[in-house]
Amino acid sequence: MELRYQVAGPDDGPLLVLGSSLGTTTHLWEPQMAELSRSWRVLRYDLPGHGGSPPAKGAFSIEDLARAVLALADTERFAVGGVSLGGAVALAVAALAPERVSDLVLCCTSARFGEPGPWHERADRVRAEGMGWLAGMVTARWFTLGVDPELAEPVQTTLLGTDPESYALACEAISAFDLRDRLPYITARALVIAGDQDPATPMEHAETLAEGIPGARLAVVTEAAHLANLERAPAVSGLMSRFLGHGRGIKVRREVLGDAHVDRSLAAATDFTADFQDFITRYAWGEIWTRPGLDRRTRSCVTLTALVAGGHLDELAMHVRAALRNGLTPDEIKEVLLQTAIYCGVPAANAAFGVAQRVLRDEA
Repeated sequence: MELRYQVAGPDDGPLLVLGSSLGTTTHLWEPQMAELSRSWRVLRYDLPGHGGSPPAKGAFSIEDLARAVLALADTERFAVGGVSLGGAVALAVAALAPERVSDLVLCCTSARFGEPGPWHERADRVRAEGMGWLAGMVTARWFTLGVDPELAEPVQTTLLGTDPESYALACEAISAFDLRDRLPYITARALVIAGDQDPATPMEHAETLAEGIPGARLAVVTEAAHLANLERAPAVSGLMSRFLGHGRGIKVRREVLGDAHVDRSLAAATDFTADFQDFITRYAWGEIWTRPGLDRRTRSCVTLTALVAGGHLDELAMHVRAALRNGLTPDEIKEVLLQTAIYCGVPAANAAFGVAQRVLRDEA
């Protein structure tokens, strides 16, 4: 199955894969791109017969779409999300390959989209009559009453341009989709976003996801229907940015401190300390250490100095190791500690030299 896609963001950023709702294209995610692509390498794909993707050649399942998404991500560990059908694909990806998925964003979607009958009826009518009759019905479910026509009309035009047979086959794939019994086995961090006026996937669908996926968070966007990320773009962008800051932070935290240290920290987290671990991952590592104004070598120099000044010797040992990972030599670390003797005091520098010498000996 060929899915056309586009990528934006830094080449060395962590990968985030996003899928769109049935009858829409990658443009659905445009309101979120400026924020997400600052630090994520965002890959948006089109469903078969939608946007740039070629029409489907035959029947397919949502699991087939999930396998195609896994192929797009190659061998990377990545974050994945989607709206409606795109969210179902993301959910299937997380269920098929839990070891590959770090973070999961489920927007206005479901583990089961109702009874199969109405979906087969829709598929049959699209095959018989084309896409035109859908425009009014579907967009009425996608937006709240009184939505700005300038927001709704481009989406309606995109819907009308979708390949009818591919749309019908997608309806049949949705009719057979049911992952409710697999939710407890999903291991990715999960954010479930619901529109409070969504008639297509009402609140109980979001609650099923949030209650079924271990540790999932539920966020409700007010005055939003099915395309909440479009209709209430700032709210959804903020939710995703805050949630995905953790994923970006984990990547940098592992690069600087090493997998073994990070794995120990996360494994030792309890209900009491988990929020603090999330806080330092998102803000210290996901926001400060990723800023472009200083390189990591310089940030290590600043951090070593601050830890000496504060007398935080346990943290100092960890960051001496981090400084080596960031490219500082033992001689450069010595120069930093000599500088602290002048500005932080000789006793503090003396203790720091003792800690650093033990670390450098162990790392030699």
